[in-house]
Amino acid sequence: MQKETAKQPAPQSQAKQKSEPIDLVLTDNIQKIKELLGNSDDIIMREIRIGKDGGIKACVVFTDGLIDSQSAQNFIMESLMNDLRKTDIKDETLNGLYLLPFLKERILTVGDIQDLDDFTNLLDSLLSGKVILLFDGYSKGFSVDMKGWQQRSVEEPTTETTIRGPREGFTENIRVNTALIRRKIKDHNLWIESRKIGKVSKTIVSIMYIKGLANDKVIEEVRTRLNRIKIDSILETGYVEELIQDGVRTPFPTIYHSERPDAIAADLLEGRVAILVDGTPFVMTVPIIFAQFLQSPEDYYNRADITTLLRFLRYMGFFIALLAPSLYIAITTFHQEMLPTQLLITLAAQREGVPFPAFIEALAMEVSFEILREAGLRMPKAIGQAVSIVGTLVIGSAAVEAGFVSAAMVIVVAITAIASFIVSNYELAIAIRMLRFPFMAIAASFGLFGIIVGLIAMVLHMCSLRSFGVPYMAPFGPFIKEDQKDTIFRFPRWAMSTRPRLFSQNNIVREDTPAPKPPQKE
Repeated sequence: MQKETAKQPAPQSQAKQKSEPIDLVLTDNIQKIKELLGNSDDIIMREIRIGKDGGIKACVVFTDGLIDSQSAQNFIMESLMNDLRKTDIKDETLNGLYLLPFLKERILTVGDIQDLDDFTNLLDSLLSGKVILLFDGYSKGFSVDMKGWQQRSVEEPTTETTIRGPREGFTENIRVNTALIRRKIKDHNLWIESRKIGKVSKTIVSIMYIKGLANDKVIEEVRTRLNRIKIDSILETGYVEELIQDGVRTPFPTIYHSERPDAIAADLLEGRVAILVDGTPFVMTVPIIFAQFLQSPEDYYNRADITTLLRFLRYMGFFIALLAPSLYIAITTFHQEMLPTQLLITLAAQREGVPFPAFIEALAMEVSFEILREAGLRMPKAIGQAVSIVGTLVIGSAAVEAGFVSAAMVIVVAITAIASFIVSNYELAIAIRMLRFPFMAIAASFGLFGIIVGLIAMVLHMCSLRSFGVPYMAPFGPFIKEDQKDTIFRFPRWAMSTRPRLFSQNNIVREDTPAPKPPQKE
């Protein structure tokens, strides 16, 4: 412990050293950069001489792999070394301009140039993919934006399949993601605020909203929660989600994720706030309600009657995935009188040689299926799907033949698994898988009465949740009549003239298009 205590002041002294101003001597600045970065091989330093007869020594510093080398060669090196070859810059002024403003305004043909005067900003810019320019005899320098690292192109989302609608998905580059959203919302009120979070990673986190549509209180709450994050690194949206969410002790997600630009654009147009994290293709939106997790962006690309049918199927799949095993356990254990006589005789014949009660039987099958599903996800794609399907069939049929489980239980578990895939949102699907086991336990203990009490407790818990101040179960509880047009049912587009009242309180009216009418006969 004493040795560790003795070493603690070192990082503090290093932090003080980084905040030092840039020195007038170029060689000292180069040596300091090498010391602070540990002589890293990927830090490239090119010392050059500019002006007539090489009157001024300069240094170009950049991180290999983070910049566009061809652009740096054409727009920086060539401008400094060739365009100034016949210019005498030994004097302090050139046509009334000092050297640095002269280079910035008349020589460097690049867009984003920032002034540097200390090592903190210098190192942050260098490690963010910018080119650093330092000059001998000047205590200031430039950072030139020349980012050009390798990145994944815009592709179809892998977690949200698309049948009808745009097939472009977010990438790991935050600027590409903001551009994809701006392509869909070409409005000057679409504002972006960025900040760096993470003492070590310095990850760019941006909030995006439409000024005049988003609730000002929600925007301020998002700012407050992001500003109070104190952490070493942010590598994915999950880091931010855990630090800003409302409900901590709940299996239900209170923040929405998507890698589809059209889904995020639709949320922004309803008055929500998007949170983007550099380095991940998933974008978060807040506030969120439970009903949105059972909806899909494609619901608004199909007709209203088709969408309503699909939503009914999703809600039915939600309850089947949650309650099917527990209902089977409750009925076969406590409420056999609810079954037709012939079916009861068939089930009794199947279970005659099974040595375990229904709860243990269902628990073993569910755990086995969850293990197979997780293994299928972690295996290589070429064999993962085949192994999970074949493993499920082989284990299920072998367990029935061996007399460990009944055939009816295999059918129930299979239906439950298929119904769980209807829920399009991955976070909600995990919540269902987690809650399925407690419902099975209370069904084995108290039968249907336990299931009813469990459902009541779950609904009360969901009604107590908030997402950035918005009730999680809205518009069911509290009941908002006008917002029922886009929950289980989806009314035609011309009938949904207003935005959800809990999200957008500044501009409620969305459209004023009359209902379509057939042409009148003359």
